[in-house]
Amino acid sequence: MVLGHRRHSLASSTRSSTDESRLHDETTKEDETVVDAEQGSILTHIISQLRPGADLSRVTLPTFILEPRSMLERITNFMAHPETLLPLTMIEDPVERFVAVTKFYLSGWHIKPPGVKKPLNPILGETFTCYWEYPDHTKGFYIAEQTSHHPPKSSYFFMAPEHNIRVDGTLKPRSKFLGNSAASMMEGIAVMRFLNTGERFFITQPNIYVRGILFGKMKYELGDHSYVRCPETGLVADLEFKTKGYFGGTYNAIGGFIRDKNDKNLYEFSGHWNEEMFIKDLTTGKKELLFDATRARHTPPKARPLEEQDERESQRLWHAVTEAVKRRDQDTATDEKARIEDMQRSEAATRNNEGLDWHPKLFRRVNGGHGGSEEGEEDLDWIINARVDGKTPDEQVKQILQIAAILPGQTPRRKFSIPSRSNSLERVPTRRKSHEPVPHLPHHLPHHETPHPHKEQHQHQHQQPVGNLIDLSDPVPNPPAVKHAPTSNPANPPLLPLEKSRSPSDSKAPNNEHKYGQELRPPKLLNSVHGEPTKGKTLKRFDSETHSEDEFHDAIS
Repeated sequence: MVLGHRRHSLASSTRSSTDESRLHDETTKEDETVVDAEQGSILTHIISQLRPGADLSRVTLPTFILEPRSMLERITNFMAHPETLLPLTMIEDPVERFVAVTKFYLSGWHIKPPGVKKPLNPILGETFTCYWEYPDHTKGFYIAEQTSHHPPKSSYFFMAPEHNIRVDGTLKPRSKFLGNSAASMMEGIAVMRFLNTGERFFITQPNIYVRGILFGKMKYELGDHSYVRCPETGLVADLEFKTKGYFGGTYNAIGGFIRDKNDKNLYEFSGHWNEEMFIKDLTTGKKELLFDATRARHTPPKARPLEEQDERESQRLWHAVTEAVKRRDQDTATDEKARIEDMQRSEAATRNNEGLDWHPKLFRRVNGGHGGSEEGEEDLDWIINARVDGKTPDEQVKQILQIAAILPGQTPRRKFSIPSRSNSLERVPTRRKSHEPVPHLPHHLPHHETPHPHKEQHQHQHQQPVGNLIDLSDPVPNPPAVKHAPTSNPANPPLLPLEKSRSPSDSKAPNNEHKYGQELRPPKLLNSVHGEPTKGKTLKRFDSETHSEDEFHDAIS
């Protein structure tokens, strides 16, 4: 079984220890940021107001440490190596297939800007879509939305229909201040599905640490354990991202094992996630190169032009900020970033005063719990609000492109009324008195987000199912009877209508664009896997800073 490039595995064995040390020192310097006196004073002023263990999610950080893209866009790093992703479903042996999945997972961590950079925090309702064009003339599609602001949750969907690969995930970073360090605890999971084998791979992420924010050089590290687990085969990869100790160790080192359902170690990992990573077969004793990040070239995704994007799409929303960050114009970047954040606060205050709940446009809550269609996947929190289960890849592509505009020239096919009145636990109680006037919404708030609450509720209760999309809103208890209403079927929940195109440009859309709105067979919600998941032990992740353990709940726990 060849796990890497043969020529690299042979060359690496003859490389001298001096060469390896020099290469490692040069590589780790890319993870360092030297802060000048003015920038340092800004950081010190912010950090001086915090105590160890404080939540950093509500702290506005200076723009000089920002990466010029949103977190929704940064997630695409995990799909940026199609050479490790696309062959996965064609591997016949389940153990080799699992090893290849682990290799794919490890291949994306080296993709980052130099120094310590933090992606922009997406605002509530922000979306990002993109696609990849593969050498075999197929495409991969990505859709993401910020489904929560406090706490932050970034939900995403990826699919390569011709390759039988689907990924659903929600990233939930939780920040801590630790004195001279800051940590981002990367909670949440991703579920990778192989539609031809029926396997699911539950994936967690390592935590991120930034050292030296008060004194010394700022340094970026990945730390603690992450897991790749397949409940259908019982295989588990326990991957340790090692932080450098005070008196020994190296930066960016990894270790870990792949074990079977009987807890027997089959393979061992070693190396550095930003350089060469190796895998050792513990049965034969053979060690091979798994992935060489120093020679790898990732494939960034493509997105629609800015003029075609909606005001809430990441690249258009943050364009003024990212351009200012790129040219190191910190004043403009700060002003533009503050303008967007003020807009978000104004919208939240308006919803609060109106007594309105907010709902994502493109995602819905996971139907977890005993007997739910996504039982065992509760840690996703949110999942794409559409059925993507066509019999052929062409039908699946049509279904994906009905969800949101992804390709250039594609017209968005649906609009949502985001707020609605309900007894949601997420609703913030209003303090506005009954005699006080209701403030007007800011002019830049999209019109489809501001319906009158009573009118919106009335429309929601009388909505008829059309098309193959799922109703995004919370169910209304005891809805009134509607004449000629279709019979309720638990297997097919209420559906939302597709909005007809308001632009004559549809006739100029790309190939087969005019067929995307055709109605397809309404099958099950997800490509569910038959059979019970393999039983095993509850996985735990270890926090190297606080020396505490948190249970990782997946499909078998």
